[in-house]
Amino acid sequence: MPYTFKILSSITEISVDNWNAVTGTDYPFTRHEFLHALEASGATGKQCGWETRHVLVYDNTNLIAIMPSYLKQHSFAEYVFDHAWADAYHRHGVDYYPKLVSAIPFSPVTGQRICIVPTHDAATVHNAIKEFIIEYCRTHKLSSWHLLFPEKSISDQLDHLSEHSSDQFAQRTAVHFQWFNEGFTNFDEFLALFSSRKRKNLKKERLQVARQSISLEVFEGSDIPEHIWERFYYFYQMTYAKRSGHGGYLCKSFFQQLAKTMPESLVLVLAKVENEGDEEYIAGALNLRDSNTLYGRYWGCLQEFKHLHFETCYYQGIDYCIKEGLTRFDPGVQGEHKIQRGFRPVFTYSNHWIKEPGFRAAIGDFLKEEKEMIEAYQKQTSLQLPFKCTTQKGPS
Repeated sequence: MPYTFKILSSITEISVDNWNAVTGTDYPFTRHEFLHALEASGATGKQCGWETRHVLVYDNTNLIAIMPSYLKQHSFAEYVFDHAWADAYHRHGVDYYPKLVSAIPFSPVTGQRICIVPTHDAATVHNAIKEFIIEYCRTHKLSSWHLLFPEKSISDQLDHLSEHSSDQFAQRTAVHFQWFNEGFTNFDEFLALFSSRKRKNLKKERLQVARQSISLEVFEGSDIPEHIWERFYYFYQMTYAKRSGHGGYLCKSFFQQLAKTMPESLVLVLAKVENEGDEEYIAGALNLRDSNTLYGRYWGCLQEFKHLHFETCYYQGIDYCIKEGLTRFDPGVQGEHKIQRGFRPVFTYSNHWIKEPGFRAAIGDFLKEEKEMIEAYQKQTSLQLPFKCTTQKGPS
C-alpha cells in the first residue's frame, strides 16, 4: 500500500509524544518542544515569512516519517544563500517566492531533516517524499524545494535518486568549521597538537581574558535561574541591535520556553567581570547539546573585551566537550578565525529542486562550478590549521 501524506499548518496539530516518537529526543532541533517554542514565540509564522508546512508520512494509520518544513516568502535566516537565484527570477519576470524549505529555522546545523522510524526502508521513504513534495510544489505553484543541512548520507541519497529523473534534485556543498574530540582528557592535551607558536598565541588569548578580571561560569538546563535568562536575553538583543539594527529573530519567550520544556539540552556560558568588589555578568553564549555534540547557537555581550568572544563561544565549549565526553563541537557558521583555534573545515550539504526547467539547468551548472571552488577552499583552509601536522585525523 502506498504511503499517505499530511501537511501541518501548525505543530500544535500533533501531540508531543507522537511527534517525538518519530524524531527522537536526543537531537534537539527536530524535537517538538524546540519547533513549538519557535512557533509559540512568533519566531515562525505567516507574519514573519516562515509558515509551518511540516510533512507527515503514514503507512496505513501509522506515522512513520516527519520532515519539518516551511513555506517561505524570503530567504533570510536560512544560511544557504540563494538571493542571486531570486534576483535572476525577478529579472526574468518570474516569481521565486513562495518556496518550500525543509529546514530548522535560524539553525544552520547539520542533522536530521527527514526523520524515519527504523522499521521502514529509508530509501523507499525518501523517494516517496521526493515525489510527493515535487507534486505538492507544482500544485501549489511553489518555485522550488530546498532541503537545508541534512546529514551527508541523506543528501547523497536524494542526489542519487534524481540522477535518472528529469526532476533533478541538485546537491550543494559548503564549508563550516567544527572541533573534534580525539579522546582528550583536558584542554592542554588538545593544545599539544598545536605548533609551538600557535599554542603560545592561544594560551595568551585565554590569559588576557583572565587579566581583564573576567571569569566564566557554565550553567546547565534547569540550573539556570530566571534572572540569568533575563540577563542573557539582554546581551542577545544588544548584540543584534549593534550588528543588524534590530533585536534579533528570537524573543525572550522562546528561550524561556526552552528552559521549561527541554532544559537538558541547554548549556549557557556566562562571563562576568569583577569591579571594585562587585561582579557583573557582561556576556553569554547559549549552546544546545545532544549525547554526542555541542551546538553553539546564540551569543551576546554588553561591551567589547579583548578575546572574550573566543573564550566564551569557543574555548569554554571545547572545555565542556572534553569534560562531558562529547565528540564534536559545531560552533555555528562562517568565521575563518576558527581555523587557528583548531576548528577543522568540514563539508555541509543542501539539496535543491527547481520547478522551471531553464532555471533548473542554469542553477545545476552553477552548483557544479561552485562545488569545485568549495572543494579547493576546503583543502586550502585545511593547510592553515594550527597543528604540528595538518593531516591529524578528523572528518573533512
